[in-house]
Amino acid sequence: MPLAVFSQRKDERMVASLDRVLEAALALPESERAELVDTLISSFAPEDAAPLDDAWLAEINRRSDEFDAGGVETLSWAEVKDRARRRQAPHD
Repeated sequence: MPLAVFSQRKDERMVASLDRVLEAALALPESERAELVDTLISSFAPEDAAPLDDAWLAEINRRSDEFDAGGVETLSWAEVKDRARRRQAPHD
């Protein structure tokens, strides 16, 4: 069997496998999907992440302080999703 054909079949199996994993993940309850996302994100090694420079650290601290002081409006995840969907909806 030519190498190109073998490679294509391997790629097709990987895509099919990924599709099955994605389908199973999307069938989970929302709380379990959130846990799955957190676990996947945590699986990346910290050394893979870009280092935060002083400007980013200052911004993180500013936002954290503002949140702690009650100076920001918080939204539920449902409201965030609803707003995003409305922004993406076709406008007449």
